[in-house]
Amino acid sequence: MKLDYNKIKTLGQLKASGYESKGIKDELRGNLLEKIANGEETFHGVWGYENSVIPELERAILSRHNINLLGLRGQAKTRLARLMVQLLDEWIPVVEGSEVHDDPFQPISRFATQLIKEKSDDTPINWIHRDERFYEKLATPDVTVADLIGDIDPIKAANLKLSYADDRVIHFGMIPRANRCIFVINELPDLQARIQVALFNILQEGDIQIRGFKLRLALDLQFVFTANPEDYTNRGSIVTPLKDRIGSQILTHYPENIEIAKKITKQEAQLESRQSDNIHVPEIAMDVLEQISFEARKSEYVDAKSGVSARMSITAFENLLSTAERRVIKSGEKNTTVRLSDFMGIIPSITGKIELVYEGEQEGAGSVVEILVEDSIKSLFPNYFPEISKLERKDSETVYDDLIHWFFDGEGFELLDEDSDKDYMAKLDSVVPLNELMREHQPDVSKEESYFMKELLLWGLVAHKKLSKQRYTQGYQFKDLYGSYIRGL
Repeated sequence: MKLDYNKIKTLGQLKASGYESKGIKDELRGNLLEKIANGEETFHGVWGYENSVIPELERAILSRHNINLLGLRGQAKTRLARLMVQLLDEWIPVVEGSEVHDDPFQPISRFATQLIKEKSDDTPINWIHRDERFYEKLATPDVTVADLIGDIDPIKAANLKLSYADDRVIHFGMIPRANRCIFVINELPDLQARIQVALFNILQEGDIQIRGFKLRLALDLQFVFTANPEDYTNRGSIVTPLKDRIGSQILTHYPENIEIAKKITKQEAQLESRQSDNIHVPEIAMDVLEQISFEARKSEYVDAKSGVSARMSITAFENLLSTAERRVIKSGEKNTTVRLSDFMGIIPSITGKIELVYEGEQEGAGSVVEILVEDSIKSLFPNYFPEISKLERKDSETVYDDLIHWFFDGEGFELLDEDSDKDYMAKLDSVVPLNELMREHQPDVSKEESYFMKELLLWGLVAHKKLSKQRYTQGYQFKDLYGSYIRGL
């Protein structure tokens, strides 16, 4: 039913309009059913959960459950909770002046009840938009019952000349003020056990107690909790009676493949038009970038229990483009293509986002990132060039022999971080066997992306111990493994 919200200003007008009030869980359920029936997307912009998390979340909403989203960091738990707002009605009526968003047809506060009793159909009402019906609280050690539930307000008692025995001296906390709204508590295990206990009655019976006042408030809330499994051992836990009152616990997960991960990164990265318009990013560069996260999640140097957030790829992508942008500005050029050597610019965006085990700490965070980059190149290498076997006879011939001999017979060559595009391309073109390998195994790749592919081939041979790569202040030097030593002898 379409209502003219601008014209409905009193309770009488609301009654005449035929408006019917409903609980928030019924509201979410009804709108979700409508979207499903119409084939509409329910959680826009969340990738990789289409056949796992989203169906479970939809079932929980249809069951009118309070929900706990359980997963490692960077798995879009809070994003899912915020997107639930789009399943609410666009506007709902509230009694004007109510602290707890009183439903004009079912008031719960003393203020609204008395106002309706006095003014009846002339009771003024306001309309609130669904965007205002989202409340969020991060569970930190300093959160108190007063913050969430409420407390006695001595200033209110003094101003209104009320006794502390009068319930009008109560100042409501965040939860009563979020009546008829979605209320999210992030990192629930961090909430002290005694504070979690205060939520029992609100979740089940609907009454609250504040400093001796027992108030029967039929609060209408959709609770969404988020939790990280790591917190259960490191910082706290969810007390069992509270878990028992949460209807559905839904496990989130990381992207299952590179294609989904790339969609997330491109959607979330904060880029300026200058970066996106003037810097070309080869698709294989995006593959290498995302593969770093997949390598980190199985690396012996990284704490798997802590997880590797999807935010790592997003910030790494932003740093990658900024590295290329800085280079092109210094060279005085307007456009450029991302290079594999630009990946050294992403190290600061990764070191703070991975938790290292003891072996990783011994290696050092920067060295671990370089290992992850090399591992990602090694994993993707067989997708583009002939695979290099781990065990092969020393005298066996390979397609890479001419290229390896080129480095053996020469002094190698250097790629500087701030080479102009012209110099960079000329250096790679000067390696004749490299061009021949590209023509043979990647004949269809565009010229713009061919140079990244050439670098990938060189880095891949380094990762497979066929060539050596030395990092120094201004760039990289590629050489054969043993030639320079033999010539020295």
